Amino acid sequence: MNIDLLMVVAYFIIIFLIGVYKSGTQKKSAENYFLSGRKLRWPSIAMSTIATNIQAGHFIGMGGAAYAYGLAQANFEIGAVFGILLAAFFFVPLYLRLKIFTLTQFFEDRFGPFLATSYAVFSIVLFGIIYLGGALYWGSYAINGIFGDQLNILHSDPVTRLYILVVLMGLFSAVYVYFGGLAAVVRTDVIQMITLVGGSTIVLVLAINTLGGVSELYNPDLYSSIQTGKDHLMHLFLSADHEKIPWTAVFFGMALMHIQYWGANQVILQRALAARSLKDAQLGLVLGGFLKYIVAALIIIPPIALVGFYKTLEDPDQAYIVLVNTLLSPGIRGLVLVGLFASLMSTVDSIINSVSTLYSFDIYKRHINKDVSEEHLIRIGKNTIGVSTIAGILFAFSLIYIKYHGLDFPLSHLTNEISYHIKAGFTILILAAVFCTNAPKKVVAYVFIGSAFISLAFKYIIFAEMNYLNRTGWVIVLCYGVLAAVSYFSPGQKINLKGLLVVDSKRVGYLGIFLALSLIAINIFFR
Repeated sequence: MNIDLLMVVAYFIIIFLIGVYKSGTQKKSAENYFLSGRKLRWPSIAMSTIATNIQAGHFIGMGGAAYAYGLAQANFEIGAVFGILLAAFFFVPLYLRLKIFTLTQFFEDRFGPFLATSYAVFSIVLFGIIYLGGALYWGSYAINGIFGDQLNILHSDPVTRLYILVVLMGLFSAVYVYFGGLAAVVRTDVIQMITLVGGSTIVLVLAINTLGGVSELYNPDLYSSIQTGKDHLMHLFLSADHEKIPWTAVFFGMALMHIQYWGANQVILQRALAARSLKDAQLGLVLGGFLKYIVAALIIIPPIALVGFYKTLEDPDQAYIVLVNTLLSPGIRGLVLVGLFASLMSTVDSIINSVSTLYSFDIYKRHINKDVSEEHLIRIGKNTIGVSTIAGILFAFSLIYIKYHGLDFPLSHLTNEISYHIKAGFTILILAAVFCTNAPKKVVAYVFIGSAFISLAFKYIIFAEMNYLNRTGWVIVLCYGVLAAVSYFSPGQKINLKGLLVVDSKRVGYLGIFLALSLIAINIFFR
């Protein structure tokens, strides 16, 4: 067996054993299984949250977009700091005060059971189908691209091999989440974050060295400006009429979507909900924000460097695979690939666990069996793992079909656009829950559900030519504007904005301020 493939297989086995370690001796309580006993410390929260956020799709999909569009693609990573700060100091304190298991419980506290159930259903669809399917697709795409020759044993046809790999990876992740719950996810995520950073750092260093140094990233003679209209690819902001990442979208639709992703996302916030204290939750998220800068460099810079010494790449999504196959020797390649697949597993296992939590508490316990015992609730959660895995596999199959039937641009923007039809409503909902609490519940529910249909109408009827980020931004602004207006004229106590900002300690506050200032500085320096 190829040494690189052997290293990856060995890593999968080790992760599986660590994931299920001690799972049989855990106290059988829902809090232990779904939220690791609410005893997570800030280092685990920081590393597990970012490991969950980063997946193989970032290296393959976002790397492909970076090859095509340059540093502007990093806005998806760097801009996340804005959402992280809002989550840490505005949203998470509210969640921890209520001691909720899922964000659905928070929305029920604000707007009642109908809207809470609607949120849960939309979340299960988003996470269990779109997110999970995307993660499985990118993982299989990477494995197939790198180990295609060695995996002929599965099937000689590359596309059929992709289908098989998707199934194998989905089943593997589902099994160790089944046995270990969130504790298994966090145990493996910490290891996977360290492995991810170590492996991808090697690619970053080698790519820059091959190019000729950091200064060569700014050499206009190395790059064609066809994609960006700039003299080099190291600009965060592209023209306002750019097809995929106009600068207007960075401060509009993209910024609003960061609020949803980091403030109203069960998959990401499950670690913060399991924090030992508010201090641990806030420190973990803020330090996770600093990690995002490192991750952005590891994902975006190597494909930009690749443009300078490999200009014949027809499929941008092959960029990271070409880097691995071109720059690395056997053994070192295996180490880097372990990091790549670590990012895949940490995302897949977290999604599966969160979908299981949402269904168990928000659908089964709320609507099917309100008096369910904790042991039975855990069993329901475990059964949900299989269903969500199958749904994710089927969506991954659809992405494989799309990819191999004429798609000629980076696939990451397609999956983003699909998910944004749902996520726009989540942004509206979290803003309403925090800033428009006296809005009539029925109005909030109608606007939340209607936002998905408005988004589709904007896409296919009204603003078909508009960039999808700007289009999503307008959906959010218009729908939230309705709720804000209704809330303002509705009876009830108005929100005290001062009371919404909660900081556990001066140390945490100073770190938050420094993180915010660093975001401003980066945007100015790389503009």
